Order: sequence, then structure tokens, then C-alpha cells
Amino acid sequence: MLSVKKVAESCVSNSKLERIPSKYMYLKNKSDEDSVILCDEEAQNITIPTIDFSHLISSNPTQRSKEIQHLGRACTDWGFFMLINHGVPETLREEVLRACKGFYDLPEEYKKQYEGGDIFAPIKCGTSFNANVEKTFLWRDYLKCHVHPHFHAPSNPQGFRETTEAYCKKSREVIGELLKGISISLGQEENYIHKVMNIESGFQMMVVNFYPRCPMPDQAMGLPPHSDHGLLTLLLQNELEGLQLLRNDMWIPIHPLPNSFIVNTGDHMEILTNGKYKSNIHRAIVNKNATRITIGTAHGPPLDAVVGPATELIGDDNPPAYRAIKYKDYMRLQQSKELDGKSCLGHVRISI
Repeated sequence: MLSVKKVAESCVSNSKLERIPSKYMYLKNKSDEDSVILCDEEAQNITIPTIDFSHLISSNPTQRSKEIQHLGRACTDWGFFMLINHGVPETLREEVLRACKGFYDLPEEYKKQYEGGDIFAPIKCGTSFNANVEKTFLWRDYLKCHVHPHFHAPSNPQGFRETTEAYCKKSREVIGELLKGISISLGQEENYIHKVMNIESGFQMMVVNFYPRCPMPDQAMGLPPHSDHGLLTLLLQNELEGLQLLRNDMWIPIHPLPNSFIVNTGDHMEILTNGKYKSNIHRAIVNKNATRITIGTAHGPPLDAVVGPATELIGDDNPPAYRAIKYKDYMRLQQSKELDGKSCLGHVRISI
């Protein structure tokens, strides 16, 4: 299948910059239709939770305790927050973005070796989300790499493997500390999630999203409304914005703080906490000015781990609200369908 990058380049070369192929005309779903989009001025009146990582790992007990409380509220109320003072060097962030752009600048013939195959292929390159079942295609190319417990990445462009491996290692360190804070916010000891989810052997996937400039951004979609699998997702993006968060039937455009990360809770955090910390619905829109690149690292338990509500977080007055499911089976379910809000969670949610 032709990459969106090539489709976009074809539009330019053929002087058809005002049109996109009809198969990329996005069909809005219920989340799109029933929600309003806030303008930037309205969005400025909404305070997005911000977590200061340096306070979260502070040796000052009072400062750390206060930040953990903030983290718990962000997970409860939003399932989303911006992370500042995280300790990941700005040079590394810039290098990994350059490396990922370099991958998409490679000839199509090279990238084709990673197309198709099983959804659990350690390196997978493609376009849209699941072109086999989608009625219309998304304005998005992707590269997915399994980077933990075993690291996989393309060997080209030069330095790509080394840069992405260093970045993914730093992102695991950041996520590890966040999970400690979340454990405490749940009333457990700090290594609770590490132990019950076997995080040291946990699964980490790097997803590089490439959204070329689009001549009809109002008619196309980068990624439709969806929630993420896993426990936490850490997102880095270039200077182009496009992420929108669904909250109270409003799409809120996200304007990240300089040198910050965006973090959101995933479906397996919702299952593990029995719904206390819910995953959020978000989407990626496209623009007509320039290419947007994002790098998401999804963090979860080992693929063979069975995830259900934690024993310590349920009781007679709080019965299990979700069925336990193997992480790998949940991912297979999600990857075999079109993205559609939190529809996958519906398969494991227990009706009361």
C-alpha cells in the first residue's frame, strides 16, 4: 500500500494541492459528532495538569508527597498530564526526532521490508492503522518497534538504533518513577505496580507517527478517537501540534509546554485500578503547513501477563468491574479492529 508520505508528495507534484484521494476522506464517528472543539482562546482557560518530575523524585518528603497527590488527582480526573523537569536531555529529544525523520526520508523500497506481517512483528512499518478493515484510510504513516525486554529497531538510517535505544531507556526510567508515584497514590508501597505487573520484564513499544502536511486537513484524520493499551504512554512531538483530548464532550487542543512530555494512562491502568484511574480518549488531527512527527512509547506488563483488577484495590464494596485478560490478547483485539474510542474495554467490562 502506498504510504501517506508518497500520497502527499504526489498531490504536490501533480499540482493537486487542494484535493486528497477520496479514500482518505475521514468518516466521523460518534465521539467526533457528539463533541465540540474548543478554540485556542477557550482552551487557554482550561488548566491541564502538570507534574514536576523533579518534585516527584525529591528527597524532601513533603515536596514528594505533595507531587504524588497531584499525580493521583491527574490520573483520577484526567488520565492525562504534562511532565516537566523530567531529566531527559533536550539534545537526546532533538536527536531522536531527527533520527525518526531520517527514517521516513529513506527510500520506500527499504521501508517495505518491514511492511505487513503479524501484528506482533518486532519491527512493523505501515500506513493508516488497520488498512485491512478500515472504510477510509488515516493520514498517517507509522513505525512500530518492540524495544523491551528485547530491543528491535531498523539499522538505517545511520545511528537510528543507537539513538532510539538510548531514548527508550531514558523513557523507561521516567515511567518507572511515575509508576512508583502512582502506586503510592493508590495507597500501596512504591514498588507495588512494579511487582504485580512485573515491570522489569515489561513490554515497551515505540511508535513513530508521521503525519505529512495535508491539503484538506478538515477532511482527513491522523488518528481517530481512541484510548491506548498498556499502563502509561509517554509522548514526544516535534514543533507541530495536533493532539486533542476529549473531556466533558469537548475536544481540547493540547499545547505542550517547552521541553515537556505528554503522558496518558492506558486501558490496563484502568483495568488494574478497577476504574479508579481511567484511560482517556484522544485523537490526532492533521495540518496543511508542515509534517508532524510524534514518538509514543507505550509501557505495559509482559505480553503473557494476565491483567485484572488488583486484589488490593477491590472488595465487597468495590467488586471487580473488569474481566482479567492476557495483555497480548487485548492488544490483538485492539489491533484487529478499527480504532473506536474505548470499544476494546467494553469486551472486558463486567456489566453490573
